[in-house]
Amino acid sequence: MLHIGKHWNHIRVRGSRKHVGNALLAGRRSYGSRDLIGKQVWAAAVVFNSIGVASSPSGICRITRAPHQAFPEARALITSMAHKGASEVEKDASGHLKIDVAGKSVEVVGVSGVSDTDIRKALESGPFQRWLDYMKGPSGILSLGGSGGARCSLNRVLIQSVDFFGQRVGFVKFKAEVVDDQTGAKLPGIVFARGGAVGILMLLECEGKKYAVLTEQARVPVGRTIMELPAGMLDDDAGDFVGTAAREVEEETGIHIKTSDLVDLTALLDESTGRKMFPSPGGSDEDITLFLYRCHVKKEMIDSLQGQDTGLRDHGELIKVHVVPYDTLWRISPDSKVLAAIAIYEMSLRLNLLPTPPNSPDLSHL
Repeated sequence: MLHIGKHWNHIRVRGSRKHVGNALLAGRRSYGSRDLIGKQVWAAAVVFNSIGVASSPSGICRITRAPHQAFPEARALITSMAHKGASEVEKDASGHLKIDVAGKSVEVVGVSGVSDTDIRKALESGPFQRWLDYMKGPSGILSLGGSGGARCSLNRVLIQSVDFFGQRVGFVKFKAEVVDDQTGAKLPGIVFARGGAVGILMLLECEGKKYAVLTEQARVPVGRTIMELPAGMLDDDAGDFVGTAAREVEEETGIHIKTSDLVDLTALLDESTGRKMFPSPGGSDEDITLFLYRCHVKKEMIDSLQGQDTGLRDHGELIKVHVVPYDTLWRISPDSKVLAAIAIYEMSLRLNLLPTPPNSPDLSHL
């Protein structure tokens, strides 16, 4: 049982998800985001990740299953509250925008053409707040230091561009002025903040042979088509990695899978890694959670998948599906997700670390 805490106890939540949303909004109006810290905030955020709340006999909230898509206003509000230490954007006497980072006032400016409104939206966005969380976290460079003090300091942020997906901030490109406190040297600080993503290693067993599913699509930044794992960005701030993985598989391959059949490969990594894969840490904050999906299929299903055109056309996705022998996978794809997933999968098999999926699906009857 997960308790939402004393700040929510005055609210009687009676079953429906509508009341859950109203309860969270009412709690925020009553107490404000500053009062909601620690376990209370994260418990509330979890509600809109994958669960709902119902009343227990004692009047304390208890967890029950419900779709995470309900009540986007309340979910977004709780998500913004859940960024511990997130600071409001303020202006100083000179009209410069400032944010508080670890007790220090940091100036934020934009290049010509980036408005104050867009700067504010960028600073309040999920990608930027995630970056700040990394910087200030237990392994963050603003927290580390041999004597217990900060190893580095953030002095200034220059917002260079903000890309929107509709009304939501998708990407933020900025330059952070970060200085090593011991030497005074500036660290390279160009950041492309885009947030989290998922990748899925799909292995199909057929007549004693193992196959992998890849998607091929044009990638403008590298100027070529790439065969890669089915993958996608977290398209909201709720952090629903498993749900995103299942949705991306269906969108990119047409295969509907159960979330319970997914195994989190990155969860097998050492805790010190953050249990994520960082494909380009020198320039981007992107972290990737890698999943494994295994099932048994008939040859007819492999044939039907081969060369299939999929993807969300209205989102510009022009995707072709490929099914390849697993033992050739490492040689035919330059995708970092493919290579990382193979490495974790093979080592976990060798060390007998890979959990047996709870429902190893057999689709050979389809």
